[in-house]
Amino acid sequence: MAETNLGLPFDAEIFNYDWKNTPDMYLTNMLTSGAVVADGEIANLISNGSNFFVTPFYDLIGGEAGVYNGINDIGTDTLGGGVMAGTVYGRQKGWNVKTFITDFNSNADPMAQIVAGVANYWIKERQKAFLGILGGVFGITGDADWTTHSTSTVVDSAVAPDDTNKIGVTSLGDACVKACGDSATDFSLAIMHSVVANRLATLQLLEFSKYTDPSGITRNLPIATVNGMTVVINDNVPTTENASFSGATDYSTYILGIGSVGYASASVEIPSEMKREPALFGGLDAIYTRVRECFQPYGFSFKGDIATDVGMPDATIFASASWERKMPAKSIRMVRLVTNG
Repeated sequence: MAETNLGLPFDAEIFNYDWKNTPDMYLTNMLTSGAVVADGEIANLISNGSNFFVTPFYDLIGGEAGVYNGINDIGTDTLGGGVMAGTVYGRQKGWNVKTFITDFNSNADPMAQIVAGVANYWIKERQKAFLGILGGVFGITGDADWTTHSTSTVVDSAVAPDDTNKIGVTSLGDACVKACGDSATDFSLAIMHSVVANRLATLQLLEFSKYTDPSGITRNLPIATVNGMTVVINDNVPTTENASFSGATDYSTYILGIGSVGYASASVEIPSEMKREPALFGGLDAIYTRVRECFQPYGFSFKGDIATDVGMPDATIFASASWERKMPAKSIRMVRLVTNG
Protein backbone atom coordinates (compact mmCIF):
# COMPACT_ATOMS: atom_id res chain seq x y z
CA MET A 1 0.00 0.00 0.00
CA ALA A 2 1.34 3.41 -0.92
CA GLU A 3 2.45 5.64 1.92
CA THR A 4 0.61 8.86 2.61
CA ASN A 5 1.64 12.23 3.92
CA LEU A 6 -1.10 14.27 5.56
CA GLY A 7 -3.65 12.25 3.62
CA LEU A 8 -1.77 12.71 0.32
CA PRO A 9 0.30 10.09 -1.54
CA PHE A 10 3.91 10.05 -0.39
CA ASP A 11 6.68 9.10 -2.82
CA ALA A 12 9.86 8.53 -0.81
CA GLU A 13 12.07 8.68 -3.91
CA ILE A 14 10.75 12.10 -4.92
CA PHE A 15 10.89 13.34 -1.34
CA ASN A 16 14.52 12.23 -0.91
CA TYR A 17 15.45 13.77 -4.25
CA ASP A 18 13.89 17.13 -3.33
CA TRP A 19 15.43 17.01 0.15
CA LYS A 20 18.96 16.18 -1.00
CA ASN A 21 18.80 18.70 -3.86
CA THR A 22 17.65 21.65 -1.76
CA PRO A 23 20.62 24.06 -1.99
CA ASP A 24 22.78 24.32 1.13
CA MET A 25 24.35 27.72 0.48
CA TYR A 26 26.62 27.37 3.51
CA LEU A 27 28.16 24.09 2.37
CA THR A 28 28.15 25.16 -1.28
CA ASN A 29 30.12 28.33 -0.55
CA MET A 30 32.51 26.52 1.78
CA LEU A 31 33.19 23.98 -0.96
CA THR A 32 33.52 26.72 -3.59
CA SER A 33 36.08 28.52 -1.40
CA GLY A 34 38.26 25.42 -1.50
CA ALA A 35 38.65 25.34 2.28
CA VAL A 36 36.20 22.45 2.56
CA VAL A 37 36.61 19.70 0.00
CA ALA A 38 34.38 16.82 -1.02
CA ASP A 39 36.74 13.99 -0.15
CA GLY A 40 36.26 11.03 -2.47
CA GLU A 41 38.70 8.85 -0.54
CA ILE A 42 36.75 9.28 2.70
CA ALA A 43 33.47 8.77 0.84
CA ASN A 44 34.80 5.48 -0.51
CA LEU A 45 36.04 4.31 2.89
CA ILE A 46 32.67 4.91 4.56
CA SER A 47 30.52 3.71 1.68
CA ASN A 48 30.06 0.23 3.16
CA GLY A 49 29.17 1.26 6.68
CA SER A 50 31.18 1.75 9.90
CA ASN A 51 31.66 4.97 11.83
CA PHE A 52 35.47 4.96 11.70
CA PHE A 53 38.06 5.29 8.96
CA VAL A 54 41.81 5.80 8.65
CA THR A 55 43.67 7.74 5.95
CA PRO A 56 47.44 8.13 5.46
CA PHE A 57 49.36 11.39 5.49
CA TYR A 58 52.92 12.23 4.52
CA ASP A 59 55.36 14.75 5.92
CA LEU A 60 56.71 17.52 3.74
CA ILE A 61 60.03 16.55 2.21
CA GLY A 62 63.00 18.50 3.49
CA GLY A 63 66.58 18.14 4.64
CA GLU A 64 69.83 19.85 3.72
CA ALA A 65 70.99 19.68 0.11
CA GLY A 66 74.43 18.26 -0.48
CA VAL A 67 77.22 19.61 -2.68
CA TYR A 68 77.21 18.24 -6.23
CA ASN A 69 80.85 17.96 -7.20
CA GLY A 70 81.23 14.61 -8.92
CA ILE A 71 82.68 13.12 -5.73
CA ASN A 72 80.04 13.18 -3.01
CA ASP A 73 77.25 10.64 -2.87
CA ILE A 74 73.67 11.94 -2.85
CA GLY A 75 72.23 11.69 0.60
CA THR A 76 68.62 10.60 1.07
CA ASP A 77 66.11 11.09 3.85
CA THR A 78 63.28 8.71 4.62
CA LEU A 79 59.85 10.13 3.89
CA GLY A 80 57.90 10.28 7.13
CA GLY A 81 54.19 10.12 7.65
CA GLY A 82 51.47 8.38 9.54
CA VAL A 83 47.74 7.91 9.66
CA MET A 84 44.82 10.08 10.69
CA ALA A 85 41.56 8.64 11.94
CA GLY A 86 38.15 10.15 11.37
CA THR A 87 34.59 9.39 12.32
CA VAL A 88 31.09 9.46 10.85
CA TYR A 89 28.22 10.85 12.87
CA GLY A 90 24.64 9.69 12.47
CA ARG A 91 21.55 11.69 13.31
CA GLN A 92 17.80 11.10 13.07
CA LYS A 93 14.67 13.18 13.51
CA GLY A 94 10.95 12.83 12.94
CA TRP A 95 7.90 15.08 12.83
CA ASN A 96 4.18 14.46 12.89
CA VAL A 97 0.98 16.27 11.94
CA LYS A 98 -2.62 15.57 12.88
CA THR A 99 -4.82 14.93 9.89
CA PHE A 100 -7.64 16.76 11.68
CA ILE A 101 -5.70 20.03 11.52
CA THR A 102 -5.23 19.85 7.76
CA ASP A 103 -9.00 19.54 7.26
CA PHE A 104 -9.23 23.21 8.25
CA ASN A 105 -6.54 24.44 5.84
CA SER A 106 -7.74 24.65 2.26
CA ASN A 107 -5.27 25.10 -0.63
CA ALA A 108 -2.45 23.86 1.57
CA ASP A 109 0.59 22.14 0.09
CA PRO A 110 1.80 20.05 3.02
CA MET A 111 4.34 18.07 1.01
CA ALA A 112 6.12 21.24 -0.12
CA GLN A 113 6.14 22.56 3.43
CA ILE A 114 7.61 19.37 4.84
CA VAL A 115 10.27 19.07 2.12
CA ALA A 116 11.39 22.66 2.67
CA GLY A 117 11.33 22.26 6.44
CA VAL A 118 13.26 19.00 6.50
CA ALA A 119 15.98 20.25 4.17
CA ASN A 120 16.51 23.48 6.11
CA TYR A 121 16.53 21.59 9.41
CA TRP A 122 19.35 19.32 8.27
CA ILE A 123 21.27 22.24 6.76
CA LYS A 124 21.31 23.84 10.21
CA GLU A 125 22.30 20.55 11.84
CA ARG A 126 25.19 20.18 9.37
CA GLN A 127 26.50 23.63 10.31
CA LYS A 128 26.12 22.77 13.99
CA ALA A 129 28.27 19.67 13.49
CA PHE A 130 30.86 21.52 11.41
CA LEU A 131 31.29 24.33 13.93
CA GLY A 132 31.23 21.91 16.87
CA ILE A 133 34.09 19.88 15.42
CA LEU A 134 36.11 23.05 14.76
CA GLY A 135 35.47 24.10 18.35
CA GLY A 136 36.74 20.76 19.60
CA VAL A 137 39.92 20.98 17.55
CA PHE A 138 40.68 24.52 18.68
CA GLY A 139 39.99 23.55 22.28
CA ILE A 140 42.91 21.11 22.37
CA THR A 141 45.17 21.88 25.32
CA GLY A 142 48.78 21.00 26.11
CA ASP A 143 49.95 21.59 22.54
CA ALA A 144 52.23 24.63 22.52
CA ASP A 145 52.74 24.69 18.75
CA TRP A 146 48.99 24.60 18.11
CA THR A 147 48.33 27.56 20.43
CA THR A 148 49.87 29.88 17.82
CA HIS A 149 46.79 29.21 15.68
CA SER A 150 44.57 31.03 18.20
CA THR A 151 44.81 34.80 18.46
CA SER A 152 42.87 36.85 20.98
CA THR A 153 42.36 40.62 21.09
CA VAL A 154 39.67 40.65 23.78
CA VAL A 155 39.54 43.05 26.72
CA ASP A 156 41.29 42.21 29.97
CA SER A 157 41.05 43.60 33.47
CA ALA A 158 43.53 46.38 32.74
CA VAL A 159 41.95 47.68 29.55
CA ALA A 160 38.51 49.17 29.07
CA PRO A 161 36.52 47.95 26.06
CA ASP A 162 37.22 50.00 22.94
CA ASP A 163 37.79 49.60 19.22
CA THR A 164 41.26 48.14 19.71
CA ASN A 165 39.63 44.94 20.97
CA LYS A 166 37.46 44.58 17.87
CA ILE A 167 38.35 43.13 14.53
CA GLY A 168 40.30 45.59 12.39
CA VAL A 169 41.70 46.08 8.93
CA THR A 170 44.66 43.74 9.42
CA SER A 171 43.29 41.36 12.07
CA LEU A 172 42.51 38.42 9.77
CA GLY A 173 45.81 38.62 7.92
CA ASP A 174 47.84 39.10 11.10
CA ALA A 175 46.31 35.99 12.69
CA CYS A 176 47.07 33.90 9.60
CA VAL A 177 50.68 35.09 9.39
CA LYS A 178 51.19 34.36 13.09
CA ALA A 179 50.02 30.80 12.54
CA CYS A 180 51.39 29.88 9.12
CA GLY A 181 53.96 32.46 8.12
CA ASP A 182 54.56 32.57 4.35
CA SER A 183 51.65 30.14 3.78
CA ALA A 184 49.19 32.75 5.02
CA THR A 185 48.10 33.57 1.46
CA ASP A 186 46.44 30.14 1.17
CA PHE A 187 43.50 31.06 3.43
CA SER A 188 40.21 31.22 1.60
CA LEU A 189 37.30 31.04 4.09
CA ALA A 190 36.27 32.93 7.22
CA ILE A 191 33.28 31.97 9.36
CA MET A 192 32.15 34.72 11.70
CA HIS A 193 29.31 36.10 13.80
CA SER A 194 27.04 38.76 12.31
CA VAL A 195 28.35 41.29 14.85
CA VAL A 196 31.90 40.78 13.60
CA ALA A 197 30.74 40.86 9.98
CA ASN A 198 28.88 44.11 10.61
CA ARG A 199 32.05 45.61 12.06
CA LEU A 200 33.97 44.71 8.87
CA ALA A 201 31.13 46.09 6.76
CA THR A 202 31.33 49.35 8.70
CA LEU A 203 35.04 49.47 7.90
CA GLN A 204 34.04 48.98 4.24
CA LEU A 205 36.01 45.74 4.09
CA LEU A 206 33.10 43.37 3.60
CA GLU A 207 31.03 42.93 0.45
CA PHE A 208 27.80 40.96 0.86
CA SER A 209 26.50 38.60 -1.78
CA LYS A 210 22.99 39.46 -2.90
CA TYR A 211 19.92 37.49 -3.86
CA THR A 212 16.97 38.68 -5.89
CA ASP A 213 13.78 36.77 -5.10
CA PRO A 214 11.02 36.00 -7.63
CA SER A 215 9.28 39.24 -6.60
CA GLY A 216 12.29 41.28 -7.68
CA ILE A 217 13.33 42.22 -4.14
CA THR A 218 17.11 42.15 -3.59
CA ARG A 219 18.43 41.07 -0.20
CA ASN A 220 21.84 40.49 1.36
CA LEU A 221 22.81 36.85 1.86
CA PRO A 222 24.77 35.59 4.89
CA ILE A 223 27.67 35.15 2.45
CA ALA A 224 30.28 37.81 1.68
CA THR A 225 33.92 38.36 0.74
CA VAL A 226 36.80 40.05 2.55
CA ASN A 227 40.46 40.23 1.52
CA GLY A 228 39.75 37.73 -1.24
CA MET A 229 38.24 35.21 1.19
CA THR A 230 34.70 33.87 1.23
CA VAL A 231 32.90 34.87 4.42
CA VAL A 232 30.13 32.73 5.90
CA ILE A 233 28.11 34.57 8.52
CA ASN A 234 26.77 32.23 11.16
CA ASP A 235 25.67 33.24 14.65
CA ASN A 236 26.33 29.72 15.91
CA VAL A 237 30.08 30.37 16.13
CA PRO A 238 31.25 30.33 19.77
CA THR A 239 30.43 33.43 21.80
CA THR A 240 31.11 33.88 25.50
CA GLU A 241 30.67 36.67 28.00
CA ASN A 242 33.96 38.44 28.58
CA ALA A 243 35.44 37.50 31.94
CA SER A 244 36.62 41.03 32.73
CA PHE A 245 33.79 43.29 31.66
CA SER A 246 30.08 42.67 31.97
CA GLY A 247 28.33 43.30 28.69
CA ALA A 248 31.42 42.61 26.57
CA THR A 249 31.22 39.49 24.40
CA ASP A 250 34.06 37.42 22.98
CA TYR A 251 33.37 36.28 19.40
CA SER A 252 35.28 33.48 17.68
CA THR A 253 36.05 33.76 13.97
CA TYR A 254 37.37 30.68 12.18
CA ILE A 255 39.72 31.22 9.22
CA LEU A 256 40.37 28.19 7.03
CA GLY A 257 42.86 27.59 4.26
CA ILE A 258 42.52 25.67 1.02
CA GLY A 259 41.87 21.98 1.63
CA SER A 260 41.74 22.23 5.41
CA VAL A 261 38.56 20.19 6.02
CA GLY A 262 37.23 17.13 4.22
CA TYR A 263 33.52 16.39 3.86
CA ALA A 264 31.69 13.22 2.87
CA SER A 265 28.15 11.97 3.10
CA ALA A 266 27.71 8.35 4.20
CA SER A 267 25.04 6.13 2.75
CA VAL A 268 21.77 5.57 4.56
CA GLU A 269 19.62 2.72 3.29
CA ILE A 270 16.34 4.43 4.17
CA PRO A 271 16.85 8.21 4.51
CA SER A 272 13.14 8.88 5.05
CA GLU A 273 9.90 7.06 5.53
CA MET A 274 6.31 7.78 6.48
CA LYS A 275 4.01 6.10 8.96
CA ARG A 276 0.34 6.68 9.53
CA GLU A 277 -1.46 5.95 12.79
CA PRO A 278 -5.17 6.19 11.92
CA ALA A 279 -6.38 5.83 15.52
CA LEU A 280 -4.15 8.41 17.20
CA PHE A 281 -5.83 11.83 17.46
CA GLY A 282 -8.23 10.78 14.73
CA GLY A 283 -5.30 10.24 12.36
CA LEU A 284 -1.61 11.07 12.69
CA ASP A 285 0.97 11.24 9.88
CA ALA A 286 4.63 11.07 10.85
CA ILE A 287 7.80 11.39 8.81
CA TYR A 288 11.17 10.01 9.93
CA THR A 289 14.54 11.09 8.55
CA ARG A 290 18.12 9.88 8.96
CA VAL A 291 21.55 11.19 7.91
CA ARG A 292 25.18 10.06 8.24
CA GLU A 293 27.98 12.50 7.44
CA CYS A 294 31.59 13.31 8.15
CA PHE A 295 33.74 16.41 8.55
CA GLN A 296 37.45 15.65 8.86
CA PRO A 297 39.84 18.48 9.84
CA TYR A 298 43.06 17.61 8.01
CA GLY A 299 46.04 17.36 10.29
CA PHE A 300 44.03 15.91 13.17
CA SER A 301 43.13 12.39 14.17
CA PHE A 302 39.96 11.33 15.94
CA LYS A 303 40.68 9.32 19.09
CA GLY A 304 37.26 9.38 20.74
CA ASP A 305 35.23 6.38 21.78
CA ILE A 306 33.74 4.79 18.64
CA ALA A 307 32.16 1.81 20.37
CA THR A 308 29.96 3.06 23.22
CA ASP A 309 27.61 5.04 20.96
CA VAL A 310 28.26 4.30 17.30
CA GLY A 311 26.20 7.32 16.24
CA MET A 312 28.88 9.63 17.64
CA PRO A 313 26.89 12.07 19.83
CA ASP A 314 27.82 15.75 20.01
CA ALA A 315 29.43 15.19 23.41
CA THR A 316 31.96 12.90 21.71
CA ILE A 317 32.73 14.54 18.37
CA PHE A 318 32.76 18.07 19.82
CA ALA A 319 35.07 17.15 22.72
CA SER A 320 38.63 18.44 22.49
CA ALA A 321 39.81 15.24 24.18
CA SER A 322 38.56 13.33 21.11
CA TRP A 323 41.10 14.97 18.78
CA GLU A 324 44.88 15.09 18.53
CA ARG A 325 47.18 16.89 16.13
CA LYS A 326 49.22 14.67 13.82
CA MET A 327 50.77 17.04 11.27
CA PRO A 328 53.15 19.96 11.94
CA ALA A 329 51.18 22.93 13.24
CA LYS A 330 52.52 25.34 10.64
CA SER A 331 51.24 23.13 7.83
CA ILE A 332 47.67 23.22 9.19
CA ARG A 333 45.78 26.12 7.62
CA MET A 334 43.24 26.69 10.36
CA VAL A 335 43.12 29.78 12.59
CA ARG A 336 40.83 31.04 15.33
CA LEU A 337 40.58 34.78 15.99
CA VAL A 338 38.74 35.95 19.12
CA THR A 339 37.62 39.59 19.31
CA ASN A 340 34.99 41.68 21.05
CA GLY A 341 33.18 42.39 17.81
